[in-house]
Amino acid sequence: MGRAYAGTLGPLAFALTIARGVAASSGVEGTILAASAAMLLFATIGYLIGQTAGYLVNESVRSQFQAAMAAWDEKHQQQAKTQPKPIT
Repeated sequence: MGRAYAGTLGPLAFALTIARGVAASSGVEGTILAASAAMLLFATIGYLIGQTAGYLVNESVRSQFQAAMAAWDEKHQQQAKTQPKPIT
């Protein structure tokens, strides 16, 4: 998930910085340098946000699954206690 966010935010920041440089009639070298810095910064931020989001989603799913399995085990243990034992 982190790579996807980085791959989206980095180029978006680059394109917006280029557009800002064109709109302001800035120099090519300064605009490219600023766009590259913005791309690096926002790709890093996107990566960190994506990794955090992926971790939170995984933990949420894991805890819900564990709670469901615990409830299932409890239900089947109670059913096993209430069933009569076979006569041998």
